[in-house]
Amino acid sequence: MQEWRRHMIGLAALVLLAAAPRALADAAADAPPPGAAADPSGDPAAVGDTDGAYTDRAGNPTFRIAPDGTVDWYTGVGYTQYTANCMQCHGPDGLGSTFAPSLVGALQVLDHAAFVDTVTNGKQNVSASQELVMPAFGRNPNVMCYLDAIYVYLRARADGAVERGPPQKVAPRPPGYSATVDACMG
Repeated sequence: MQEWRRHMIGLAALVLLAAAPRALADAAADAPPPGAAADPSGDPAAVGDTDGAYTDRAGNPTFRIAPDGTVDWYTGVGYTQYTANCMQCHGPDGLGSTFAPSLVGALQVLDHAAFVDTVTNGKQNVSASQELVMPAFGRNPNVMCYLDAIYVYLRARADGAVERGPPQKVAPRPPGYSATVDACMG
């Protein structure tokens, strides 16, 4: 009986050792490169506001969180649209899955322009060890009409400003929001 037990422990150790290089490679792929900025789009502080859509100093979409924890409308809608359109591959709360990488990690190295390009045009990264394919969503209004909101939500997650799960308090819908989305959806 003890021989069987030693054999099983030995097998378990071999399985763990065989999986270790893959786990380390996956962790390294999601980690920002050494010296990378925490947010390549720059300081996420909101300095501009157009009908409830906030921008940072560089003009990139960003989030705004009130002292009581209320998130702006776009962060709230971004969570909803991320969950409806992106979660199937990228996992709950942007943390990644076996199908696609963490977007919380990706926004540590991607700026707004690169994010928009990747979602719009897709991406294919094939190597000897893996094949990563992001389909193009440029013709999908369910993604494109909410692209900045999805980015804002993921930016807030990547910056640690928003916790996992749905935001508990969301600011009211801005007056022109519905007309803008209706025009985009056609």
